[in-house]
Amino acid sequence: MTLIAQLHQDHINLSRLLEVMELKVQKLKAGDSPNFLLLSELVDYIGNYADQYHHPREDHMYHYFCGRDATLDAHLQKCEAEHTDLKQASKVVNETVDAVMHDAVIPMSDFIGQLEAFVLREREHLDYEETVIFPGIEQVANDADWAALEQKLPEPEDPLFGEKQGENYRELYKALLQDVIAAP
Repeated sequence: MTLIAQLHQDHINLSRLLEVMELKVQKLKAGDSPNFLLLSELVDYIGNYADQYHHPREDHMYHYFCGRDATLDAHLQKCEAEHTDLKQASKVVNETVDAVMHDAVIPMSDFIGQLEAFVLREREHLDYEETVIFPGIEQVANDADWAALEQKLPEPEDPLFGEKQGENYRELYKALLQDVIAAP
């Protein structure tokens, strides 16, 4: 699988998790109490996987292709800035979920708003990369570029979607399995 295909698969996986998160937000809006441990794992995985593995690989790829097209360069710079902003946003949301789990008093409307804004921001970022960044890179890239990048950027072991699921995401993995089994 090429680097861009791996990153695209990450986007598919992250989109699936954002869908689960949206369902949890809908439960909150309906007055139900979702599985907060699952919600915590969702936010943690989305933030940590993106910050530690996904975005650094993208940023390296962006640097590699920088200087080939002025319009693409502007988009790459914008996207890298978004990575920095998303890292901070995921940290804040993660801290809020952790506070709620530890019985902090936070108005439910504020909590729901923060979760909705997080999901929206993540979705917009993924869409931007899929519709603007990746096609722009594919226009300037050649086979030698992909070979060079793949040697420099080995695929990391995904603690949720990889062959070995990490202990940190046990609830999330179970929820995904249930979703797959329950899906028509």
